[in-house]
Amino acid sequence: MSVPADRVARILGLRPHVRSVAGIAEAVEHGLPKLSLERVVERAGIEGPARLKLMHRVVPAATYKRRHRLKLVESERTERLARVIALAELLWDDEADAKRFLAAPHPELGGKKPIEAALTELGARQVEDVVMRALHGLPV
Repeated sequence: MSVPADRVARILGLRPHVRSVAGIAEAVEHGLPKLSLERVVERAGIEGPARLKLMHRVVPAATYKRRHRLKLVESERTERLARVIALAELLWDDEADAKRFLAAPHPELGGKKPIEAALTELGARQVEDVVMRALHGLPV
């Protein structure tokens, strides 16, 4: 099961006509607007100092202030976070429950919070694996 592309596109705040993985890939290659990162972190339910810390792990603070668009690697990280959020929301069918999952340390992720683990490609795969096992009723 894959995450519906239109759901990821909505989290990223992409235009309504972006509904496919190809459309998201094109937006990422051109550089997502920095507003996409703000939307993703907000959707993850991260607040206070942790919010800025997460954003600055994607884009350093000084760089973030100067830019209007994210670079490719930053756009890829932002999309990856949006995909993990969308998958968690799909599992729980409730934004609040998904936010709790994303913000709580998880033993299957070495005690990392899923939203933080998802900053790397391998970490995101681990989070996706945890969520997919839960979707299929397997222990997580």
